[in-house]
Amino acid sequence: MKKQAVNPFLPINEYIPDGEPHVFGDRVYHYGSHDKEGGYTFCMLDYVCYSAPVNDLTDWRYEGVIYRAKNDPDYDIQPYMYAPDVVQGNDGKYYLFYCTAGDYGYEGYKGPIKVAVCDTPAGEYTYLGKVKYKDGTIMERYVCFDPGVINDDGVIRVYYGTQYDFEEQPGFRENDALIQEEMNMFGKTREEIFSYDDCIMGPVMLTLEDDMLTVKDEPKHIIPYKVKGTSFEKHPFFEASSMRKVGNKYYFIYSSWENHELCYAVSDKPDGDFVYGGTIVSNADVGYQGRDIKNKLNMTGTTHGSIIEINGQWYVFYHRLTHKSDYSRQACAEKITIMPDGSIPQVNITSCGLNKTSLKCNETYPAGIACNITNGHMPHGCNSIFAISFPNVTHRDEDRFVGEISNGTVLGYKYFDFKTSDYEAGKKIGFEIRLDTEATRAVYEGPIRLDGRSDEWLKQEEAEKEERLKELKAASDDSFMTVKAYVLPKSENSSADEILPSNATQIACFRFDENSLSEKWMSVCENVAFDDGEYALYFSFSGSGMVQVRNIYV
Repeated sequence: MKKQAVNPFLPINEYIPDGEPHVFGDRVYHYGSHDKEGGYTFCMLDYVCYSAPVNDLTDWRYEGVIYRAKNDPDYDIQPYMYAPDVVQGNDGKYYLFYCTAGDYGYEGYKGPIKVAVCDTPAGEYTYLGKVKYKDGTIMERYVCFDPGVINDDGVIRVYYGTQYDFEEQPGFRENDALIQEEMNMFGKTREEIFSYDDCIMGPVMLTLEDDMLTVKDEPKHIIPYKVKGTSFEKHPFFEASSMRKVGNKYYFIYSSWENHELCYAVSDKPDGDFVYGGTIVSNADVGYQGRDIKNKLNMTGTTHGSIIEINGQWYVFYHRLTHKSDYSRQACAEKITIMPDGSIPQVNITSCGLNKTSLKCNETYPAGIACNITNGHMPHGCNSIFAISFPNVTHRDEDRFVGEISNGTVLGYKYFDFKTSDYEAGKKIGFEIRLDTEATRAVYEGPIRLDGRSDEWLKQEEAEKEERLKELKAASDDSFMTVKAYVLPKSENSSADEILPSNATQIACFRFDENSLSEKWMSVCENVAFDDGEYALYFSFSGSGMVQVRNIYV
């Protein structure tokens, strides 16, 4: 394949979520957590870094392990390092800020913010210490989680926090069950919880001395905890604090309580008066052109990222979910536009985010670059891993593919630049396919875990199961597996309540009986005819079988 940038933009077997991109010198560095492929909990691996020249975002270079979890003094009780950020200090060195936790985030809300230091952006960082007060007391005010850091013209600002709705519940102060739940989650006493004038939750900011450890100015809320009646009411802060300065404006990027979207707020000040701006990106396109959560185009779950200007173009970095869980997340990015009025219109997710243009045709691509993977009833993850069957990016041994594809599945790829001149014998569309069986299916031997919100989705799914099965049977063509390919011009929009756009044009049809597919990979291709141009490409699956797709031919 010719050198291009696809989503996910890092190697297909690499899982670096919670992306914080920074330009240092003539390179952009991508920092983040490090998930294990097919892991059972968040952030199981050491921090690694990738970087690329600012003028060539197709050329990502592995910088190696930059910090090891075992270097943290609390490794024995909190072995996993969560979403980090890196900033250049006033001394020219680079400082990595992070928090730690156990399985599924256990104890992750109870510790301090920690710091490591390095002479270069992607060298080997060494542990420096915990953020503290001048008297040496460890700073644990509010909830230390997901630190984001900026050097604001010499002022080191640290943003952090998380938010649940305990204290917005009616009668909270008289509700012992809610109080106890908050105490257990955050490791605070009842007296501590009620000692805050505002609340221990919500996004906060503090400033540091030049030693990058000592608190200079006390932490304070940048957005009020109680959001009812404010611009944040429909998209309240949850986690993933990240701050960027655009001109003289401060842009606070965060993950909302919806959990699948990165939102932004804007202020003239770094420490308050923020006004909600909107959603920048959803990892299932929820909200884009009015799309409803019921018609989401992927499994939803955690997201975390930020915005950055690289070589004159603004981007948003975020992550998508794989392996039917929240624990194997892959880094993606999309071009965004900051409008003259400072607003950022929501963008749809694509397969070609960092590429300068749509992807080239007459190439082979991993099936896992699909930006839309859905069967019309995809789950919400939220600190979960599922046992139920639905289409997902996964792996077995060295094979990486989209598995558990069955009746009603749609795979969407955006966008390709189809040019007849790029083909020797006309346009072709195809894929590499095999049966999805016990012998080929992804092997997972870890614990199955369902967060409360995921469990609610499953209960609703079970209640609607019979009706959905009737709809799928009516839509099936009674084949073992039929795969139809469709294209939709990039310039055309699809309806927000459709999984497969009704205005897409069918260009190919592949039919398989039970004997024409096996557990070995088979390649199929068809000549197709349609006008040159930039298109979204969709593969729609129907029938009684279950299959996997490893590559697509475009």
